[in-house]
Amino acid sequence: MSKPTDAQLRVEVGDVPVWERALPVLPYLFLLLPATFALLGNWRPMVLIVSLLALVWMALLYRPERLQGRLPLAIVYLVGMLAMLGVLVHADSLFSVTGVGLFLQIFTILPGKLAYAGVAATAAVLVLARPRSGQSTGDLIASFLVAVLIASATGLLFTTIANQSEQRRQLIADLRRTSAELAALAEQNAELQARLLTSAREAGVLGERQRLAREIHDTIAQGLTGIVTQAEAAEDDPATARTRLTAIGGLARESLAEARRSIHALRPGPLQDSDLTSALEKVAADWSTAGGVPATVTVTGDPLALHPEVEATLLRVAQEALANVTKHAAATQVVVTLTYLDDVVALDIHDDGRGFVPRSDGGTGSFGLVVMRQRVARLAGSLVVESAPGRGTAISATIPVIPPVSEVRE
Repeated sequence: MSKPTDAQLRVEVGDVPVWERALPVLPYLFLLLPATFALLGNWRPMVLIVSLLALVWMALLYRPERLQGRLPLAIVYLVGMLAMLGVLVHADSLFSVTGVGLFLQIFTILPGKLAYAGVAATAAVLVLARPRSGQSTGDLIASFLVAVLIASATGLLFTTIANQSEQRRQLIADLRRTSAELAALAEQNAELQARLLTSAREAGVLGERQRLAREIHDTIAQGLTGIVTQAEAAEDDPATARTRLTAIGGLARESLAEARRSIHALRPGPLQDSDLTSALEKVAADWSTAGGVPATVTVTGDPLALHPEVEATLLRVAQEALANVTKHAAATQVVVTLTYLDDVVALDIHDDGRGFVPRSDGGTGSFGLVVMRQRVARLAGSLVVESAPGRGTAISATIPVIPPVSEVRE
């Protein structure tokens, strides 16, 4: 996720309170206004010169961001301002207003208790520099204490407001940072979603290719195998050629119909107008007629209504197993058993053929068995193949009982 840019996090002018934007200008106003009125009332070159010096001193040194953390420089600046403030107040009491501006500066450049010490020093200069005009020492002390109290209270209020303003700015910056991060995260999620959609499309295309491969293998390939077998038998025994040709024609028509149904993702032909048991019996009977090997179908347990996908998968497994018997087993008998249990349905196909040695990794190298495993696995089922040379082969497919869609909705 990309980091927010400085432009996204900067504090806008509108985020800074008006009083805070005016704060840097106030010390200059508190010096210029009394200087203007003092000079208009009584022109004195000394007042003009000291006022200009104070303005230059302030313009050169008063930078809160520079004076904060640099105590010696801040003290030098404050001492210089107090010296010039004393001269101006002594010349004209109007410059007592300049002390207010200096109070504000003190709280921006001096930390903690030092700020109150600076306030006390400024109040002392304001009280002592003014012409006495008959005031007693008690009056001076009272004036000093009042000035310190007012300035300290004002400074405390100013500091509190400034801290709250800083917290507000920090909160705004944090919110902007969070907003920018969320925006970046949303953009990243959009990119990820686009990638996932692309992956899903690719997976869908691959799944559809695999489905077509299985359907073609279970229909056209098996039909062609049967046709080849019948043709070879007709060549070996011309007397049965007519019967074989009839069987070849039937296989070709059935394979064509199955191919069309598979393309349109419809149920296998034997299941179109019958239940799973009848469909298995028909497949076994047709296979026995074509190959001359007896195949019996046995059903145990109470038949259950199954989801069409479960029935289609079990029927395809039976068809593929019988096709493998024709191609590889040289069997004399095949037994097909369909077993209904409470939560699973099992299909077992056992032949007494030549058998084989299963691979150590559980595979067989047969595409037909791979297709059977894929079909069963799609329904969270399992396929077990047991075989040994000279002892035939047993294939067992077990699939969880999944009721038809109408029953699930009920």
